[in-house]
Amino acid sequence: MMHNSDASEARPTDEIVKMCAPSTKVTSVALALAALIAIAEVGPGALTAKELSLSDHGPAPEFTGISNWLNSSPLPVASLQGKVVLIQFWTFSCINSLRALPYAKKWHQTYKDKGLTVIGVHSPEFAFEKETSNVKIAIERFGITYPVPQDNAFRTWNAYRNYAWRGEYLIDKSGKLVAIQFGEGNYGQIESAIARLVGGSVSDTEPDDPGLDAIGSPEMYFGTEENVNGVFEKRLHASAIVSAQSASAGERLYTAPDDVPLNRFAFSGTWKISADNATLLTDDGEILLRFRAPKVNIVAGSPSSQTLSITVDGQPQPQVTVHESQLYSLYSGPPGEHILHLKIPKAGLSAFSFSFG
Repeated sequence: MMHNSDASEARPTDEIVKMCAPSTKVTSVALALAALIAIAEVGPGALTAKELSLSDHGPAPEFTGISNWLNSSPLPVASLQGKVVLIQFWTFSCINSLRALPYAKKWHQTYKDKGLTVIGVHSPEFAFEKETSNVKIAIERFGITYPVPQDNAFRTWNAYRNYAWRGEYLIDKSGKLVAIQFGEGNYGQIESAIARLVGGSVSDTEPDDPGLDAIGSPEMYFGTEENVNGVFEKRLHASAIVSAQSASAGERLYTAPDDVPLNRFAFSGTWKISADNATLLTDDGEILLRFRAPKVNIVAGSPSSQTLSITVDGQPQPQVTVHESQLYSLYSGPPGEHILHLKIPKAGLSAFSFSFG
């Protein structure tokens, strides 16, 4: 989803490409599409199968519309002349962003004394991710020590014509944009390019790309709208809520069916569906989900701490305590198709999305 006059026509039909937790098939499509767009927009050297080619794609855009700089004073692009810069667009509840974070942190530690500056531009998917206090908590939780500008209005995102979490941009010492990476993977290629630019060698342990082949479920959203470049718009694609239950905005009492189809979920209890989440209005709510993956996460929050009970295929799983709005792991086990039963004891929990790993 490049940000030019033709962006709406070129936008992929499956939003997994832009958002989080791609399935296996769509991951390949996303990376292939990213490569094609990069080639079309910035030249044939943007991405290659074995090596990340370094090409001159023009001067790096300025950081614009930044509401706060965390871990740093403001860093105009001109102030970074003489440094190699890696810009990573991320958001703290997105599984794709979180899987990429360890690599960015490793590169920061390995190459910061050799001339690399890592900047994690935080462009929020959900409204709660705009709050500076929440971003600060996430930075501390994940141990991020490099600069994090808050791009709440997506102005820097748009300046770079970014369209994905993760989106990475490598800038050489002269301030030129020389490499672009969208989506997960190619971590070894990025590190090799960084090492070349700083005049060093790749660290002894080259990062492995995470294996995502077992994921057969797309990210599933609870709200009626989606974040498109910082603006919430009506969701273009069918909801993952079972067809027997209403996915439209409003309050209603739901009765869960005995079973749900693959890649669908169902509610039990009284829920209010709004733009970016569904909120439980009475005690003792439930969610039933059928998925194909070895891991399940939920982005959720609760005004007061509460502990969720989980079964997968009828087997009890470790309970999960939810309070702050963030991504929580619900299940980690063997791959394959499973059915998850989530019991929520207290009213107030807001659910934003399911993602898979």
